[in-house]
Amino acid sequence: MAKEIKFSLVYRDMWQSSGKYVPRVDQLVQIAPVIVDMGCFARVETNGGASEQVNLLFGENPNTTVRQWTAPFNRAGIQTHMLERALNGLRMNPVPADVRKLMFKVKKAQGVDIARSFCGLNDVRNIQPSIRYAKEAGMIAQAAMSITHSPIHTVEYYVGLANQLIEGGADEICLKDMAGIGRPVSLGKIVKGIKDRHPHINVQYHGHTGPGFSIASMLEVARAGADFVDVAMEPLSWGMIHPDIITIHAMLKDAGFLVPDINMKAYMEARYLTQTFIDDFLGFFIDQSNKQMTSLLVGCGLPGGMMGSMMADLKGMWGAINMALRQNKKQEVSLNDLVVQLFQEVEYVWPKLGYPPLVTPFSQYVKNIALMNILSMAKGEARFSTIDKDSWNMILGKMGKLPGELAPEIIELAKKNNLEFYTGDPQAPYPDALDEFRKEMKENKWDFGQDDEELFELAMHDRQYRDYKSGLAKERFKKEVEQAKEKANAPIIVKRPVVEMPSFDVNRIMEKFPDAQAVQAPYKGQVIWQYDMTDVSTAPVVGTEFKKGDIICFVQTYYGVEPIHALKDGKLVYIETRQGADVQKNQIIAFIN
Repeated sequence: MAKEIKFSLVYRDMWQSSGKYVPRVDQLVQIAPVIVDMGCFARVETNGGASEQVNLLFGENPNTTVRQWTAPFNRAGIQTHMLERALNGLRMNPVPADVRKLMFKVKKAQGVDIARSFCGLNDVRNIQPSIRYAKEAGMIAQAAMSITHSPIHTVEYYVGLANQLIEGGADEICLKDMAGIGRPVSLGKIVKGIKDRHPHINVQYHGHTGPGFSIASMLEVARAGADFVDVAMEPLSWGMIHPDIITIHAMLKDAGFLVPDINMKAYMEARYLTQTFIDDFLGFFIDQSNKQMTSLLVGCGLPGGMMGSMMADLKGMWGAINMALRQNKKQEVSLNDLVVQLFQEVEYVWPKLGYPPLVTPFSQYVKNIALMNILSMAKGEARFSTIDKDSWNMILGKMGKLPGELAPEIIELAKKNNLEFYTGDPQAPYPDALDEFRKEMKENKWDFGQDDEELFELAMHDRQYRDYKSGLAKERFKKEVEQAKEKANAPIIVKRPVVEMPSFDVNRIMEKFPDAQAVQAPYKGQVIWQYDMTDVSTAPVVGTEFKKGDIICFVQTYYGVEPIHALKDGKLVYIETRQGADVQKNQIIAFIN
Protein backbone atom coordinates (compact mmCIF):
# COMPACT_ATOMS: atom_id res chain seq x y z
CA MET A 1 0.00 0.00 0.00
CA ALA A 2 1.24 3.50 -0.85
CA LYS A 3 2.71 5.58 1.97
CA GLU A 4 0.46 8.52 2.94
CA ILE A 5 1.98 11.98 3.22
CA LYS A 6 -0.02 14.69 4.99
CA PHE A 7 0.27 18.43 4.49
CA SER A 8 0.49 21.25 7.00
CA LEU A 9 -0.14 24.84 5.91
CA VAL A 10 2.24 27.21 7.69
CA TYR A 11 0.01 30.23 7.26
CA ARG A 12 1.56 32.10 10.20
CA ASP A 13 5.14 31.49 9.07
CA MET A 14 4.29 32.44 5.48
CA TRP A 15 3.60 35.96 6.71
CA GLN A 16 6.36 36.12 9.31
CA SER A 17 8.94 35.08 6.71
CA SER A 18 7.63 37.72 4.32
CA GLY A 19 7.43 40.90 6.35
CA LYS A 20 6.72 42.67 9.58
CA TYR A 21 3.05 41.91 10.17
CA VAL A 22 0.47 39.10 9.97
CA PRO A 23 -3.22 39.49 9.03
CA ARG A 24 -5.71 40.97 11.50
CA VAL A 25 -8.21 38.70 13.22
CA ASP A 26 -11.05 39.75 10.89
CA GLN A 27 -8.91 38.70 7.92
CA LEU A 28 -7.90 35.39 9.50
CA VAL A 29 -11.52 34.54 10.27
CA GLN A 30 -12.41 35.35 6.67
CA ILE A 31 -9.88 32.96 5.14
CA ALA A 32 -10.09 30.07 7.63
CA PRO A 33 -13.23 28.42 6.08
CA VAL A 34 -11.67 28.66 2.63
CA ILE A 35 -8.51 26.87 3.85
CA VAL A 36 -10.79 24.18 5.28
CA ASP A 37 -12.58 23.89 1.93
CA MET A 38 -9.25 23.26 0.15
CA GLY A 39 -9.53 19.79 1.67
CA CYS A 40 -5.82 18.96 1.51
CA PHE A 41 -4.53 20.06 4.91
CA ALA A 42 -4.35 17.80 7.95
CA ARG A 43 -2.74 20.60 9.96
CA VAL A 44 -2.53 24.40 9.95
CA GLU A 45 0.05 26.48 11.82
CA THR A 46 -2.09 29.14 13.44
CA ASN A 47 0.03 31.04 15.95
CA GLY A 48 3.24 31.29 17.96
CA GLY A 49 6.58 32.84 17.10
CA ALA A 50 6.11 36.60 16.98
CA SER A 51 2.51 36.57 15.75
CA GLU A 52 0.92 37.31 19.13
CA GLN A 53 3.25 40.24 19.70
CA VAL A 54 2.11 41.51 16.32
CA ASN A 55 -1.51 41.32 17.47
CA LEU A 56 -0.61 43.55 20.41
CA LEU A 57 1.21 45.98 18.12
CA PHE A 58 -2.01 46.19 16.06
CA GLY A 59 -3.89 47.03 19.23
CA GLU A 60 -5.63 43.65 18.97
CA ASN A 61 -6.13 41.12 21.75
CA PRO A 62 -4.11 38.03 20.74
CA ASN A 63 -6.26 35.78 22.90
CA THR A 64 -9.35 36.70 20.92
CA THR A 65 -7.39 36.24 17.71
CA VAL A 66 -6.14 32.74 18.56
CA ARG A 67 -9.57 31.53 19.74
CA GLN A 68 -11.39 32.80 16.65
CA TRP A 69 -8.66 31.70 14.23
CA THR A 70 -8.38 28.12 15.54
CA ALA A 71 -12.15 27.51 15.94
CA PRO A 72 -12.99 26.70 12.26
CA PHE A 73 -10.11 24.21 12.07
CA ASN A 74 -11.11 22.61 15.37
CA ARG A 75 -14.65 22.10 14.07
CA ALA A 76 -13.35 20.61 10.80
CA GLY A 77 -11.02 18.15 12.57
CA ILE A 78 -7.87 19.87 11.24
CA GLN A 79 -5.10 19.96 13.84
CA THR A 80 -3.67 23.36 14.73
CA HIS A 81 -0.09 23.92 15.78
CA MET A 82 1.98 26.74 17.24
CA LEU A 83 5.69 27.52 17.36
CA GLU A 84 7.41 28.34 20.64
CA ARG A 85 11.07 28.99 21.44
CA ALA A 86 11.47 26.86 24.60
CA LEU A 87 13.42 29.03 27.08
CA ASN A 88 12.32 32.15 25.17
CA GLY A 89 8.66 31.16 24.85
CA LEU A 90 6.97 33.56 22.44
CA ARG A 91 9.59 36.28 22.69
CA MET A 92 13.30 36.90 22.08
CA ASN A 93 14.53 36.66 25.68
CA PRO A 94 14.21 34.04 28.46
CA VAL A 95 10.84 33.45 30.14
CA PRO A 96 10.28 32.39 33.79
CA ALA A 97 9.23 28.75 34.22
CA ASP A 98 5.77 29.51 35.65
CA VAL A 99 4.97 31.75 32.67
CA ARG A 100 6.14 29.04 30.26
CA LYS A 101 3.95 26.47 31.99
CA LEU A 102 0.88 28.73 31.90
CA MET A 103 1.37 29.31 28.16
CA PHE A 104 0.59 25.71 27.27
CA LYS A 105 -2.54 25.62 29.43
CA VAL A 106 -3.78 28.83 27.83
CA LYS A 107 -3.02 27.78 24.25
CA LYS A 108 -4.67 24.38 24.69
CA ALA A 109 -7.78 26.09 26.06
CA GLN A 110 -7.73 28.46 23.06
CA GLY A 111 -7.88 25.57 20.59
CA VAL A 112 -4.23 24.86 19.76
CA ASP A 113 -3.52 21.12 19.47
CA ILE A 114 0.23 20.85 18.90
CA ALA A 115 3.14 22.72 20.48
CA ARG A 116 6.21 22.80 18.24
CA SER A 117 9.06 23.61 20.62
CA PHE A 118 12.61 24.41 19.54
CA CYS A 119 15.79 25.69 21.08
CA GLY A 120 18.06 27.61 18.74
CA LEU A 121 21.05 25.83 20.29
CA ASN A 122 19.38 22.37 20.28
CA ASP A 123 19.97 22.24 24.05
CA VAL A 124 17.74 19.43 25.33
CA ARG A 125 17.61 21.09 28.76
CA ASN A 126 15.66 23.98 27.23
CA ILE A 127 13.23 21.79 25.27
CA GLN A 128 12.39 19.14 27.90
CA PRO A 129 10.37 21.48 30.16
CA SER A 130 8.31 22.51 27.12
CA ILE A 131 7.63 18.85 26.35
CA ARG A 132 6.51 18.26 29.92
CA TYR A 133 4.34 21.39 30.13
CA ALA A 134 2.69 20.66 26.76
CA LYS A 135 1.78 17.10 27.73
CA GLU A 136 0.48 18.22 31.12
CA ALA A 137 -1.79 20.69 29.32
CA GLY A 138 -3.11 17.97 27.00
CA MET A 139 -1.26 19.13 23.89
CA ILE A 140 0.80 17.06 21.47
CA ALA A 141 4.45 17.79 22.27
CA GLN A 142 6.37 18.14 19.01
CA ALA A 143 10.09 18.68 19.62
CA ALA A 144 11.83 20.53 16.79
CA MET A 145 15.50 20.14 15.90
CA SER A 146 17.10 23.24 14.37
CA ILE A 147 18.72 21.99 11.16
CA THR A 148 21.97 23.39 9.85
CA HIS A 149 25.04 22.11 7.99
CA SER A 150 28.44 22.06 9.66
CA PRO A 151 31.20 19.60 10.55
CA ILE A 152 29.49 18.84 13.87
CA HIS A 153 25.86 18.87 12.69
CA THR A 154 26.00 15.39 11.21
CA VAL A 155 23.35 12.73 10.61
CA GLU A 156 24.53 10.99 13.78
CA TYR A 157 24.25 14.24 15.76
CA TYR A 158 20.60 14.74 14.78
CA VAL A 159 19.56 11.11 15.18
CA GLY A 160 21.11 11.15 18.65
CA LEU A 161 19.37 14.41 19.48
CA ALA A 162 16.01 12.99 18.35
CA ASN A 163 16.55 9.94 20.56
CA GLN A 164 17.15 12.19 23.57
CA LEU A 165 14.02 14.22 22.85
CA ILE A 166 11.84 11.14 22.39
CA GLU A 167 13.22 9.57 25.55
CA GLY A 168 12.39 12.88 27.23
CA GLY A 169 8.72 12.46 26.28
CA ALA A 170 8.37 14.10 22.84
CA ASP A 171 5.32 12.79 20.97
CA GLU A 172 6.64 13.90 17.57
CA ILE A 173 9.82 15.21 15.95
CA CYS A 174 10.07 18.15 13.56
CA LEU A 175 13.07 18.84 11.35
CA LYS A 176 13.11 22.64 11.42
CA ASP A 177 15.19 23.53 8.36
CA MET A 178 14.83 27.26 8.96
CA ALA A 179 17.44 28.35 6.40
CA GLY A 180 16.65 25.58 3.94
CA ILE A 181 20.32 24.55 3.87
CA GLY A 182 19.83 21.00 5.09
CA ARG A 183 21.26 18.71 2.44
CA PRO A 184 18.48 16.49 1.00
CA VAL A 185 20.26 13.14 1.26
CA SER A 186 21.41 13.84 4.81
CA LEU A 187 17.88 14.87 5.82
CA GLY A 188 16.57 11.59 4.43
CA LYS A 189 19.15 9.67 6.47
CA ILE A 190 18.13 11.58 9.61
CA VAL A 191 14.47 10.68 9.11
CA LYS A 192 15.34 7.03 8.44
CA GLY A 193 17.51 6.93 11.54
CA ILE A 194 14.60 8.20 13.63
CA LYS A 195 12.03 5.90 12.03
CA ASP A 196 14.22 2.79 12.32
CA ARG A 197 14.33 3.20 16.09
CA HIS A 198 10.95 4.89 16.65
CA PRO A 199 8.55 3.79 13.88
CA HIS A 200 5.50 5.01 15.83
CA ILE A 201 6.79 8.60 16.11
CA ASN A 202 5.42 11.13 13.61
CA VAL A 203 8.16 13.09 11.80
CA GLN A 204 7.34 16.45 10.21
CA TYR A 205 9.62 18.40 7.86
CA HIS A 206 9.69 22.20 7.74
CA GLY A 207 11.98 23.72 5.11
CA HIS A 208 12.33 27.21 3.65
CA THR A 209 13.05 27.55 -0.06
CA GLY A 210 15.81 30.19 0.20
CA PRO A 211 18.81 28.39 -1.40
CA GLY A 212 16.68 25.90 -3.37
CA PHE A 213 17.24 22.57 -1.60
CA SER A 214 13.76 22.17 -0.09
CA ILE A 215 12.03 20.51 -3.06
CA ALA A 216 14.57 17.70 -3.17
CA SER A 217 14.58 17.61 0.64
CA MET A 218 10.84 16.99 0.78
CA LEU A 219 11.12 14.10 -1.65
CA GLU A 220 14.00 12.56 0.30
CA VAL A 221 12.32 12.81 3.72
CA ALA A 222 9.08 11.42 2.28
CA ARG A 223 10.95 8.40 0.87
CA ALA A 224 12.66 7.94 4.23
CA GLY A 225 9.34 7.76 6.10
CA ALA A 226 8.31 11.32 7.07
CA ASP A 227 4.61 11.71 7.85
CA PHE A 228 3.99 15.45 7.40
CA VAL A 229 5.54 18.22 5.29
CA ASP A 230 5.00 21.96 5.77
CA VAL A 231 3.91 23.89 2.69
CA ALA A 232 2.83 27.40 1.71
CA MET A 233 0.54 28.77 -0.98
CA GLU A 234 0.61 31.65 -3.41
CA PRO A 235 1.06 34.58 -3.34
CA LEU A 236 3.42 33.99 -0.40
CA SER A 237 5.14 30.75 -1.45
CA TRP A 238 8.67 30.34 -2.81
CA GLY A 239 11.37 33.01 -2.45
CA MET A 240 12.59 32.94 1.14
CA ILE A 241 9.39 31.31 2.35
CA HIS A 242 8.23 27.71 1.68
CA PRO A 243 7.35 25.57 -1.36
CA ASP A 244 3.81 25.77 -2.71
CA ILE A 245 1.30 23.02 -1.98
CA ILE A 246 0.52 22.50 -5.67
CA THR A 247 4.11 21.68 -6.65
CA ILE A 248 4.79 19.44 -3.65
CA HIS A 249 1.46 17.66 -4.14
CA ALA A 250 2.23 16.92 -7.81
CA MET A 251 5.78 15.77 -7.03
CA LEU A 252 4.78 13.37 -4.27
CA LYS A 253 1.82 12.00 -6.22
CA ASP A 254 4.10 11.25 -9.18
CA ALA A 255 6.51 9.52 -6.78
CA GLY A 256 3.76 7.11 -5.76
CA PHE A 257 2.73 8.57 -2.41
CA LEU A 258 -0.88 8.79 -1.28
CA VAL A 259 -1.77 12.50 -1.03
CA PRO A 260 -5.16 14.23 -0.62
CA ASP A 261 -6.75 16.05 -3.54
CA ILE A 262 -6.71 19.85 -3.66
CA ASN A 263 -9.94 21.76 -4.18
CA MET A 264 -8.51 24.20 -6.74
CA LYS A 265 -11.53 26.50 -6.60
CA ALA A 266 -10.92 26.98 -2.87
CA TYR A 267 -7.16 27.34 -3.49
CA MET A 268 -7.80 30.20 -5.90
CA GLU A 269 -10.18 31.83 -3.43
CA ALA A 270 -7.60 31.56 -0.63
CA ARG A 271 -4.97 32.92 -3.00
CA TYR A 272 -7.21 35.85 -3.85
CA LEU A 273 -8.02 36.61 -0.22
CA THR A 274 -4.36 36.51 0.77
CA GLN A 275 -3.61 38.99 -2.01
CA THR A 276 -6.37 41.32 -0.75
CA PHE A 277 -4.73 41.27 2.69
CA ILE A 278 -1.45 42.26 1.05
CA ASP A 279 -3.17 45.03 -0.90
CA ASP A 280 -4.99 46.26 2.22
CA PHE A 281 -1.89 47.13 4.26
CA LEU A 282 0.36 44.11 4.80
CA GLY A 283 2.17 44.62 1.50
CA PHE A 284 3.58 47.92 2.74
CA PHE A 285 5.67 45.92 5.22
CA ILE A 286 6.83 43.08 2.95
CA ASP A 287 10.38 43.28 1.64
CA GLN A 288 10.32 42.39 -2.05
CA SER A 289 13.72 40.69 -1.75
CA ASN A 290 11.98 37.92 0.19
CA LYS A 291 10.33 36.85 -3.08
CA GLN A 292 13.75 35.89 -4.47
CA MET A 293 15.84 32.80 -3.85
CA THR A 294 19.61 32.96 -3.60
CA SER A 295 22.31 30.29 -3.60
CA LEU A 296 24.53 32.62 -1.56
CA LEU A 297 22.73 31.24 1.52
CA VAL A 298 24.28 27.81 0.95
CA GLY A 299 27.66 28.95 2.25
CA CYS A 300 26.75 31.25 5.14
CA GLY A 301 23.68 29.33 6.31
CA LEU A 302 21.66 32.41 7.27
CA PRO A 303 17.89 31.88 7.23
CA GLY A 304 16.13 33.31 4.20
CA GLY A 305 13.60 35.15 6.34
CA MET A 306 16.45 37.37 7.53
CA MET A 307 17.33 38.66 4.07
CA GLY A 308 15.03 41.67 4.21
CA SER A 309 16.20 42.85 7.63
CA MET A 310 19.80 42.03 6.77
CA MET A 311 19.71 44.21 3.65
CA ALA A 312 18.22 47.03 5.70
CA ASP A 313 21.06 46.62 8.22
CA LEU A 314 23.64 46.72 5.46
CA LYS A 315 22.16 49.84 3.89
CA GLY A 316 22.19 51.50 7.31
CA MET A 317 25.85 50.59 7.85
CA TRP A 318 27.05 51.15 4.29
CA GLY A 319 27.75 54.85 4.77
CA ALA A 320 29.53 54.35 8.10
CA ILE A 321 31.73 51.58 6.67
CA ASN A 322 32.71 53.63 3.62
CA MET A 323 33.39 56.65 5.82
CA ALA A 324 35.75 54.55 7.94
CA LEU A 325 37.44 53.20 4.81
CA ARG A 326 37.98 56.73 3.47
CA GLN A 327 39.44 57.92 6.75
CA ASN A 328 41.91 55.03 6.62
CA LYS A 329 42.68 55.69 2.93
CA LYS A 330 41.14 52.39 1.82
CA GLN A 331 38.95 51.71 -1.19
CA GLU A 332 35.20 52.09 -0.63
CA VAL A 333 32.83 49.18 -1.26
CA SER A 334 29.59 48.83 -3.20
CA LEU A 335 26.50 47.40 -1.54
CA ASN A 336 26.91 44.17 -3.52
CA ASP A 337 30.51 43.90 -2.34
CA LEU A 338 29.29 44.40 1.22
CA VAL A 339 26.70 41.60 0.92
CA VAL A 340 29.37 39.13 -0.19
CA GLN A 341 31.73 40.41 2.51
CA LEU A 342 29.08 39.86 5.19
CA PHE A 343 28.32 36.32 4.02
CA GLN A 344 32.04 35.53 4.06
CA GLU A 345 32.45 37.06 7.51
CA VAL A 346 29.54 34.96 8.84
CA GLU A 347 31.29 31.87 7.48
CA TYR A 348 34.47 33.00 9.26
CA VAL A 349 33.01 33.78 12.68
CA TRP A 350 30.42 31.00 12.89
CA PRO A 351 32.83 28.15 13.80
CA LYS A 352 34.69 30.44 16.21
CA LEU A 353 31.40 30.98 18.05
CA GLY A 354 30.71 27.28 18.50
CA TYR A 355 28.44 26.67 15.47
CA PRO A 356 25.12 27.86 16.94
CA PRO A 357 22.34 26.91 14.48
CA LEU A 358 21.45 30.10 12.65
CA VAL A 359 17.87 30.47 13.79
CA THR A 360 16.17 33.21 15.85
CA PRO A 361 17.69 34.75 17.89
CA PHE A 362 21.15 33.24 17.32
CA SER A 363 21.20 34.00 13.61
CA GLN A 364 20.83 37.68 14.53
CA TYR A 365 23.66 37.46 17.06
CA VAL A 366 26.11 35.85 14.63
CA LYS A 367 25.16 38.26 11.86
CA ASN A 368 25.54 41.24 14.22
CA ILE A 369 29.02 40.14 15.29
CA ALA A 370 30.03 39.64 11.65
CA LEU A 371 28.70 43.05 10.66
CA MET A 372 30.47 44.81 13.52
CA ASN A 373 33.67 42.98 12.59
CA ILE A 374 33.45 44.46 9.11
CA LEU A 375 33.02 47.94 10.56
CA SER A 376 35.85 47.40 13.05
CA MET A 377 38.23 46.26 10.31
CA ALA A 378 37.25 49.25 8.16
CA LYS A 379 38.31 51.43 11.10
CA GLY A 380 41.60 49.57 11.37
CA GLU A 381 40.52 47.78 14.56
CA ALA A 382 40.65 44.07 15.36
CA ARG A 383 37.81 41.63 14.83
CA PHE A 384 35.49 41.11 17.80
CA SER A 385 36.21 44.62 19.09
CA THR A 386 32.47 45.16 19.54
CA ILE A 387 30.14 42.40 20.79
CA ASP A 388 26.70 43.27 22.15
CA LYS A 389 25.31 41.98 25.45
CA ASP A 390 22.89 39.44 23.96
CA SER A 391 25.64 37.93 21.83
CA TRP A 392 27.87 37.67 24.90
CA ASN A 393 25.09 35.84 26.75
CA MET A 394 25.04 33.30 23.92
CA ILE A 395 28.83 32.95 24.00
CA LEU A 396 28.95 32.61 27.78
CA GLY A 397 26.39 29.79 27.85
CA LYS A 398 23.61 31.74 29.55
CA MET A 399 21.09 30.68 26.89
CA GLY A 400 22.23 27.07 26.66
CA LYS A 401 25.21 24.99 25.64
CA LEU A 402 26.79 25.81 22.28
CA PRO A 403 26.99 22.77 19.98
CA GLY A 404 30.70 23.26 19.29
CA GLU A 405 33.78 24.59 21.03
CA LEU A 406 34.59 28.30 21.20
CA ALA A 407 37.79 29.46 19.54
CA PRO A 408 40.63 30.19 22.00
CA GLU A 409 40.61 33.87 21.00
CA ILE A 410 36.95 34.20 22.03
CA ILE A 411 37.60 32.52 25.39
CA GLU A 412 40.59 34.82 25.95
CA LEU A 413 38.48 37.87 25.04
CA ALA A 414 35.86 36.87 27.61
CA LYS A 415 38.53 36.57 30.31
CA LYS A 416 39.99 39.93 29.28
CA ASN A 417 36.57 41.49 29.81
CA ASN A 418 36.16 39.72 33.19
CA LEU A 419 33.18 37.75 31.92
CA GLU A 420 32.28 34.39 33.47
CA PHE A 421 31.09 31.32 31.60
CA TYR A 422 27.85 29.68 32.80
CA THR A 423 27.30 25.92 32.76
CA GLY A 424 24.16 25.64 34.87
CA ASP A 425 20.54 25.19 33.84
CA PRO A 426 19.63 28.10 31.54
CA GLN A 427 16.24 28.41 33.27
CA ALA A 428 17.67 28.83 36.78
CA PRO A 429 18.54 32.56 36.62
CA TYR A 430 14.90 33.46 35.84
CA PRO A 431 12.66 33.04 38.94
CA ASP A 432 8.90 32.64 38.76
CA ALA A 433 7.14 35.92 38.04
CA LEU A 434 3.38 35.34 37.82
CA ASP A 435 2.69 36.64 41.34
CA GLU A 436 4.14 40.05 40.44
CA PHE A 437 2.05 40.21 37.28
CA ARG A 438 -1.07 39.15 39.22
CA LYS A 439 -0.40 42.03 41.59
CA GLU A 440 -0.11 44.47 38.67
CA MET A 441 -3.38 43.25 37.15
CA LYS A 442 -5.22 43.61 40.44
CA GLU A 443 -3.84 47.12 40.98
CA ASN A 444 -4.97 48.11 37.47
CA LYS A 445 -8.29 46.27 37.91
CA TRP A 446 -7.63 44.34 34.71
CA ASP A 447 -9.62 41.19 33.96
CA PHE A 448 -7.52 38.03 34.21
CA GLY A 449 -9.42 36.66 31.24
CA GLN A 450 -10.76 33.24 30.40
CA ASP A 451 -8.31 30.56 31.57
CA ASP A 452 -5.96 33.32 32.85
CA GLU A 453 -5.15 34.22 29.25
CA GLU A 454 -4.86 37.96 29.93
CA LEU A 455 -2.46 37.27 32.81
CA PHE A 456 -0.39 35.17 30.44
CA GLU A 457 -0.20 37.92 27.79
CA LEU A 458 0.98 40.49 30.32
CA ALA A 459 3.59 38.08 31.69
CA MET A 460 4.85 37.07 28.22
CA HIS A 461 4.74 40.47 26.51
CA ASP A 462 4.58 43.00 29.33
CA ARG A 463 5.60 46.15 27.43
CA GLN A 464 3.42 45.45 24.43
CA TYR A 465 0.46 44.42 26.59
CA ARG A 466 0.56 47.67 28.57
CA ASP A 467 0.64 49.66 25.33
CA TYR A 468 -2.30 47.59 24.05
CA LYS A 469 -4.32 48.28 27.21
CA SER A 470 -3.56 52.01 27.13
CA GLY A 471 -4.51 52.34 23.46
CA LEU A 472 -1.04 53.55 22.48
CA ALA A 473 -0.35 50.49 20.36
CA LYS A 474 -3.38 51.04 18.13
CA GLU A 475 -2.57 54.72 17.68
CA ARG A 476 1.04 53.96 16.74
CA PHE A 477 -0.06 51.29 14.30
CA LYS A 478 -2.55 53.63 12.62
CA LYS A 479 0.14 56.27 12.21
CA GLU A 480 2.60 53.71 10.84
CA VAL A 481 0.11 52.51 8.21
CA GLU A 482 -0.71 56.11 7.25
CA GLN A 483 2.98 56.93 6.83
CA ALA A 484 3.55 53.74 4.80
CA LYS A 485 0.67 54.61 2.47
CA GLU A 486 1.92 58.18 2.04
CA LYS A 487 5.38 56.89 1.21
CA ALA A 488 3.98 54.37 -1.28
CA ASN A 489 1.91 57.05 -3.01
CA ALA A 490 4.71 59.62 -3.12
CA PRO A 491 5.95 60.54 -6.62
CA ILE A 492 9.01 58.66 -7.78
CA ILE A 493 12.00 60.89 -8.48
CA VAL A 494 14.80 59.32 -10.48
CA LYS A 495 18.21 60.46 -9.34
CA ARG A 496 21.74 59.73 -10.44
CA PRO A 497 23.00 56.81 -8.30
CA VAL A 498 25.17 57.96 -5.45
CA VAL A 499 26.80 56.25 -2.51
CA GLU A 500 24.40 56.45 0.43
CA MET A 501 25.86 58.54 3.21
CA PRO A 502 24.50 60.08 6.42
CA SER A 503 22.63 63.36 6.00
CA PHE A 504 25.11 65.13 8.25
CA ASP A 505 28.86 65.71 8.09
CA VAL A 506 30.41 63.12 10.41
CA ASN A 507 33.91 64.35 9.66
CA ARG A 508 33.01 67.86 10.83
CA ILE A 509 31.58 66.52 14.10
CA MET A 510 34.61 64.32 14.72
CA GLU A 511 36.97 67.22 14.00
CA LYS A 512 35.15 69.37 16.54
CA PHE A 513 34.73 66.56 19.09
CA PRO A 514 37.53 64.04 18.43
CA ASP A 515 36.51 61.89 21.43
CA ALA A 516 32.81 61.88 20.54
CA GLN A 517 31.06 58.55 20.44
CA ALA A 518 28.25 57.80 18.03
CA VAL A 519 24.94 56.70 19.55
CA GLN A 520 23.72 54.01 17.15
CA ALA A 521 20.38 52.24 16.80
CA PRO A 522 20.83 48.63 17.97
CA TYR A 523 17.75 47.56 16.00
CA LYS A 524 15.62 48.68 13.09
CA GLY A 525 12.60 50.71 14.20
CA GLN A 526 11.38 54.15 15.25
CA VAL A 527 13.27 56.49 17.56
CA ILE A 528 11.52 57.45 20.80
CA TRP A 529 13.40 60.06 22.81
CA GLN A 530 11.28 59.76 25.92
CA TYR A 531 8.94 56.86 26.63
CA ASP A 532 6.29 56.41 29.29
CA MET A 533 2.72 55.21 29.64
CA THR A 534 1.31 58.59 28.64
CA ASP A 535 3.43 58.60 25.47
CA VAL A 536 4.98 61.93 26.35
CA SER A 537 7.93 62.16 23.97
CA THR A 538 10.42 65.00 23.80
CA ALA A 539 14.01 64.99 22.62
CA PRO A 540 16.72 66.10 25.07
CA VAL A 541 18.58 69.21 24.01
CA VAL A 542 22.23 69.42 23.07
CA GLY A 543 24.20 69.68 26.28
CA THR A 544 22.13 67.12 28.20
CA GLU A 545 24.46 65.12 30.43
CA PHE A 546 24.45 61.33 30.70
CA LYS A 547 26.28 58.87 32.90
CA LYS A 548 27.55 55.58 31.51
CA GLY A 549 24.63 53.18 31.46
CA ASP A 550 21.92 55.87 31.41
CA ILE A 551 19.11 55.42 28.92
CA ILE A 552 19.53 58.00 26.15
CA CYS A 553 16.49 57.07 24.07
CA PHE A 554 14.49 54.07 22.80
CA VAL A 555 13.85 52.27 19.53
CA GLN A 556 10.37 50.90 18.89
CA THR A 557 11.04 47.59 17.11
CA TYR A 558 8.49 45.19 15.62
CA TYR A 559 8.54 43.16 18.85
CA GLY A 560 8.78 45.89 21.50
CA VAL A 561 10.64 48.91 22.83
CA GLU A 562 14.41 48.62 23.26
CA PRO A 563 16.45 51.14 25.29
CA ILE A 564 19.73 52.64 24.06
CA HIS A 565 22.26 53.15 26.85
CA ALA A 566 25.16 55.58 27.06
CA LEU A 567 28.48 53.77 26.70
CA LYS A 568 30.40 56.58 28.40
CA ASP A 569 29.91 59.65 30.60
CA GLY A 570 29.36 62.78 28.57
CA LYS A 571 27.12 65.42 27.06
CA LEU A 572 24.92 65.22 24.01
CA VAL A 573 26.76 67.28 21.37
CA TYR A 574 24.68 66.50 18.27
CA ILE A 575 21.23 65.05 17.59
CA GLU A 576 20.71 63.66 14.11
CA THR A 577 17.44 61.70 14.36
CA ARG A 578 14.15 63.30 15.24
CA GLN A 579 11.35 61.84 17.37
CA GLY A 580 9.43 59.11 15.53
CA ALA A 581 11.94 58.83 12.67
CA ASP A 582 12.59 55.43 11.12
CA VAL A 583 16.13 54.13 11.59
CA GLN A 584 18.01 51.11 10.34
CA LYS A 585 20.12 48.92 12.58
CA ASN A 586 23.41 50.67 13.52
CA GLN A 587 22.27 54.00 12.03
CA ILE A 588 23.72 56.99 13.90
CA ILE A 589 21.13 58.76 16.09
CA ALA A 590 23.32 61.23 17.95
CA PHE A 591 26.80 61.90 19.34
CA ILE A 592 27.88 62.05 22.96
CA ASN A 593 31.20 63.55 24.07
